[in-house]
Amino acid sequence: MKNAEKIDAREIRRKMGINQQQFWSKLGVTQSGGSRYESGRNMPRPVQQLLRLVHVENIDIAKVKRDDFEVIEYLKAHEPEKLKSLKKLARAKSKKA
Repeated sequence: MKNAEKIDAREIRRKMGINQQQFWSKLGVTQSGGSRYESGRNMPRPVQQLLRLVHVENIDIAKVKRDDFEVIEYLKAHEPEKLKSLKKLARAKSKKA
């Protein structure tokens, strides 16, 4: 994520209609820490990335396992067409749900 692509955490949280504690706890950030970020304090890159994954991409990080990444990396390196096909199938299934 480049600096130009700053995420407005406060705006995302308000659109979701949840309080700071609910929003930030999913990232492992305290309510007071989240409040400081929303007030303009510089947000560390790992927190920005978690925020994007959890609240923009809607990924439940509690369900993600290391071997999920290992499988994806293997497919990227050795079976790119299979990975492309699997992504297409997953998107189609999620649109039906």
